[in-house]
Amino acid sequence: MLAPAGRADPYPLYAEAHRLGPVTRIADTLYLVSGYQAVDQLLRDPGFGLHPAATGPGADGPLDLLSRSILRANPPDHPRMRSLIGKVFTRRRVAALAPRVEQAVDELLDELAAERGPVDFMDRFAFRLPVTVICALLGVQTRDHALLRSLAADLTEVLELTGPTTPAAEAAATALAERFAGLIAARRAEPRDDLVSALVAVRDADDGRLSDAELLGNLILLLVAGFETTTSLLGSGLALLLDRPDLLATLHAATSVVATAPPAGAATEAGAGDAAVAGFVEEVLRYESPVQVLTRTALVDGRSVADLPVPRGADLIAVVGAANRDPARYRDPDLFDPTRTDVRPLSFGAGAHICLGNSLARLEATVAFTRLVRRFPAMLAAGDPVRRDRLVLRGLQSLPVRLGAAG
Repeated sequence: MLAPAGRADPYPLYAEAHRLGPVTRIADTLYLVSGYQAVDQLLRDPGFGLHPAATGPGADGPLDLLSRSILRANPPDHPRMRSLIGKVFTRRRVAALAPRVEQAVDELLDELAAERGPVDFMDRFAFRLPVTVICALLGVQTRDHALLRSLAADLTEVLELTGPTTPAAEAAATALAERFAGLIAARRAEPRDDLVSALVAVRDADDGRLSDAELLGNLILLLVAGFETTTSLLGSGLALLLDRPDLLATLHAATSVVATAPPAGAATEAGAGDAAVAGFVEEVLRYESPVQVLTRTALVDGRSVADLPVPRGADLIAVVGAANRDPARYRDPDLFDPTRTDVRPLSFGAGAHICLGNSLARLEATVAFTRLVRRFPAMLAAGDPVRRDRLVLRGLQSLPVRLGAAG
């Protein structure tokens, strides 16, 4: 899976893993978990967690800040921090973003409509939409979105299973830490109605519930996670539509119910359009999960996964991308079928560490695909997509597309 061919197309290897069983011991204390139920169980079991963060001298560098975030924390730190962040990153706040998401989508589509030639969908839309939304949510004022994309790409190298930290990742962590340190100081002096101000207020409550390092680490995480996976979701979804013109036509028809005075049954049709896009988004998440691999370690004795005993201290590689294509869970798992029912992808994780922003990602993707296929029903591929050379975070680097006449 770590070889170039495996990173490019891991799915045949996932099929082989399923033939070996839902859990496979691949070394004395290393396990590969590929079955859907096994991965779901592993992610929900509190007896499994993350490697504890390093402490003491030398463990407070910029890159170590991610270990102070909810991404890498175990109880009691994880539930404490997640509860605090969850109180300000609420469903209500996310739902209130819907008009801003719609506005951002329409503005980006207007820009694309003005282009006469092919465009790179990843650069011009798939990245810019989620980064615009998460920056608005956090209160990050910047027009240098390309720099944020580059910093995030360098920083997330630490999530891959390929070896030691790179200098580029360290430099990216330093740059992001400096940006947020300045923003924290500004919001402390002049609070606004944004997520940074809300978390600074929590930090400054002087009750010891959130440290300076935890505040900084979680803000970096929220920014990067806020656009990294959604960018891949949008790119993979459009690539699948371009490869299947019949699906593009079907989705366009479902989202194009227009009536100046809705007749009887129009509300039902519009609801069907919403359901069609929602089903499409869930199938994209299942079929091409933006996050392919998660890791866990056994924190206690006496644990097992799929009835296989796992000793304390053992490491487990949870292959989410394989779990989402488990033939024991989904019929014809290698077939992309947005009409599937009971699709519950593990792409955002499960249990205590389920992605805090999963509802925001789904909102952005639903709005984006609804408006995109309605406006450009004649989209065509304008070249071969280029995939990022990653295993853990799977997605496209570029996707040339010719939009055609606007609908």
